[in-house]
Amino acid sequence: MKRTLSIFITLLFPLGAFAQEQKSFWDDPINSPMLPLYLVTTFVFIVIILVGAVALYLIKVLNMLTEQAEKERAQKLGVVYVPRPNWWSRFSQKMNASVPVEQEKDIELHHSYDGIKELDNHLPPWWKWLFYGTIGWSVVYLVVYHFSATLPLQLQEYENEVAVAEEQARIFKASQPQEAIDENQLVFAKDAAIIEKGKSVFMNNNCASCHRNDGGGNTIGPNLTDEYWLHGGDVKQVFLTVKNGVVEKGMPAWGKVLSPQDVRDVTFFILSLQGSNPANAKAPQGELFKQKAIASDTTNAQASL
Repeated sequence: MKRTLSIFITLLFPLGAFAQEQKSFWDDPINSPMLPLYLVTTFVFIVIILVGAVALYLIKVLNMLTEQAEKERAQKLGVVYVPRPNWWSRFSQKMNASVPVEQEKDIELHHSYDGIKELDNHLPPWWKWLFYGTIGWSVVYLVVYHFSATLPLQLQEYENEVAVAEEQARIFKASQPQEAIDENQLVFAKDAAIIEKGKSVFMNNNCASCHRNDGGGNTIGPNLTDEYWLHGGDVKQVFLTVKNGVVEKGMPAWGKVLSPQDVRDVTFFILSLQGSNPANAKAPQGELFKQKAIASDTTNAQASL
């Protein structure tokens, strides 16, 4: 008894250590405190498989010996040996309740159609049990989901998951405070680092699918490289257009999914495309807007943000 208790305590100790360390077994399987438990479990599982295989083999041998003895007995009595059905045949017969062909006369109905006779076959037991099971499940479902509200319905479950996702997003944003961007004080500058970041955001957020990679525009999005603008070409106006979108024209409000820095970077990238004149660009749309002289001193531009 003491030995058994000591083994049990030994197996419990690694569980406690594992709970304290909070490490995965696959991080370091050799030194994991769960290794002894896994080894014992694997050994027991292998032993169970081997015992089961040996038991099946012994049953097969026993059936062969029994069948041989019955054949010899039938031969001595001078009768025809009829093998007994195996367990699978008996199980199948019980589950289907089928009538052998030689006994179909007993369930034949006393009417026929054009010489075709009908048998009084019933539904198989397995089908009826499955049907009764669905009825029982429907009762449990109604009680659990509708009457007692023990578990949420699909719509409520979806809303709960959305709420959890929003809370996780809020916590994530709170852990990574963003720099506030005042569009009223925003001044465009040809800052290579900001423009490169804006280009990456532009390419990775489906902007290029409407405006092309070079900003030349396509069927949906206007040309971003000329001096004509639908919603204003000043840095503040472009920033607000990217931030708030133009939903009625298919322009999403990227300010809901992008950080203020990303919106600023995309704005700078768009303005940097002015005068690039890509091939096969879309025809001008909107009103002519002349850009003011762009500051080349990035230090002053950074200070104005």
